[in-house]
Amino acid sequence: MFRFLAALTAFGLLTPVAAAAQGLPDLEGREVVVVTENAYPPLQFIDPASGHEIGWEYDALAIIAERINITPLIENISWEAMIPAVAEGQYDMGMTGITIREDRDELVDFSAPYMVSQMRMLVRADEDRFEDAAGFAADEDLLLGTQAGTTPFYVGVYDVLDGNEANPRLVLFETIPAAIQALIAGDVDMVLSDSAGGQGYINANPDALMVVGEPLGTEEFGFIFPNGSDLVEPFNAAIESMRADGTLEELDQRWFVEYVLGE
Repeated sequence: MFRFLAALTAFGLLTPVAAAAQGLPDLEGREVVVVTENAYPPLQFIDPASGHEIGWEYDALAIIAERINITPLIENISWEAMIPAVAEGQYDMGMTGITIREDRDELVDFSAPYMVSQMRMLVRADEDRFEDAAGFAADEDLLLGTQAGTTPFYVGVYDVLDGNEANPRLVLFETIPAAIQALIAGDVDMVLSDSAGGQGYINANPDALMVVGEPLGTEEFGFIFPNGSDLVEPFNAAIESMRADGTLEELDQRWFVEYVLGE
């Protein structure tokens, strides 16, 4: 926690006014157990240089912690287990670029959206066999790498392929970064990613990856909480304050424009 705060202060994202949290709820240092996957750059991941957890969501969480006076305690879990675990109250909050969807909203409470993103098609930089989703779908030899249960998985199944979740053209990986590595290696031919994460992968591999085609829909990201959590309103207030004072834009600039993985 203190590492994040020190980094943000040096970067200029925490100011005396922000730290004072004027007009926001004060949760008096309450400990909040936050679970994440650390597999979704640039939102949250392990810095290959330092071995520390970093990313857009970590910075946002540190700023929110300052503004509403909480103490985050970070734990890790797989994506498949995250929503059920938060729904059961094993953790106070979850974050990993989670798309706000009605089916998930039945299981957990979402914060206000902190980011709007678009689903994009990531391919190798020398790809010339297709230029859009229709071209990909028409070539039965092409494989789509994805992670089961994620928004890219469902978009791939229903918006790109034939609606069959057992389609043999779907190659499943434990994480989206694993699918990206398979794409670079030539083991699959396309990976779907939201524009936020996709830009991070391209920044890290500018000679290996590119985006093709039009966006396949728009999605909003939110933090998740157990149903009825009293943390939702304070988090929403902090998120809206960050939207109003430009902090969300500063985080976008830092992580999607200025940050390069590994540097």
